[in-house]
Amino acid sequence: MKLKKIVLATAAAVLALSVTQAQAAKDPSEIKLGFSVPQLANPWFVGVKLGMDKACEELGIQCIAIDAQYRVDKQISDIENMISDKYDAIFCTAIDANALLATYEDAKKAGIATGSIAQTVPNGHLIYGMDEYNYGYTIGTQAANWAKDTLKCKGKVALITQDNVEAVKKRGDGIQKAVEEICPGMEIVARQAGDNPESGMKIIEAVLQQHPDLNLVIGSNDSGGIGGYQAMMANNAIGPDRAVFSGDATRECLALMQEPDSIYRGTVDLFPFKGGYETTKYLYDMVQNGLPDEQVTTSLPYVLVPQADVLSGKYTPSY
Repeated sequence: MKLKKIVLATAAAVLALSVTQAQAAKDPSEIKLGFSVPQLANPWFVGVKLGMDKACEELGIQCIAIDAQYRVDKQISDIENMISDKYDAIFCTAIDANALLATYEDAKKAGIATGSIAQTVPNGHLIYGMDEYNYGYTIGTQAANWAKDTLKCKGKVALITQDNVEAVKKRGDGIQKAVEEICPGMEIVARQAGDNPESGMKIIEAVLQQHPDLNLVIGSNDSGGIGGYQAMMANNAIGPDRAVFSGDATRECLALMQEPDSIYRGTVDLFPFKGGYETTKYLYDMVQNGLPDEQVTTSLPYVLVPQADVLSGKYTPSY
């Protein structure tokens, strides 16, 4: 009799667990995912958003991207609002990771799946990160090798970095180190922060006033690099001894590489679409199957994209 009771109790427990698990799975159409974007004027973040949108469409869930306009206070406020609005999952690219630690703890206490991409928040459930210094060194290496082959390391270079974002400053350091190691004869005439095409253009226009013989512009991302390219073209700073290099391989950058007589000679694909798409899938799995006991970590890949590969069709855009 005791054995029968034990068997029945066990069966009831299993049934209750199954019911609980079934109830835990949510209707996808009711799931809300939010992405806090530092700045949608940056084409790379647009690529991340497109990847997120594609995954959300496939999964049948609601998703939204909110532009923080590169303001730490707004990013915190935007994420706090998502918590109050009972979002199921939240991810961001952090403007200031330390400033978001407490907000992410609040989200986790509320049972929200949390993640971050590129510039990450260390206490989230998902870290989709990158090595900023090595990425910058890769960008700088491609540019410096061009300068070595074309200019014999005799010329002037301006760096458009993101030194206003602490986590991304290392990327600029990597670019500068590559130039100094590979082409020590190049004169670095400027290193200034530019987050978007407008600021990148202003920086290079100002540099050209003092250094009209500027040979090389290196952007820590395509966003600033695009502005630098526009400034070079507008001031007729073109020809075989001029070049622009950057990183991200955004659609806008690839299109400029294909313009007649383009001096946009290289970028580095950081796969924004893939990052946004996979981040969404990771977080959806956490919402439906439970938050992980241990942090999930992965990294953005990157590959060199020289202009020649774009023109020949050897390089296939990632989105």
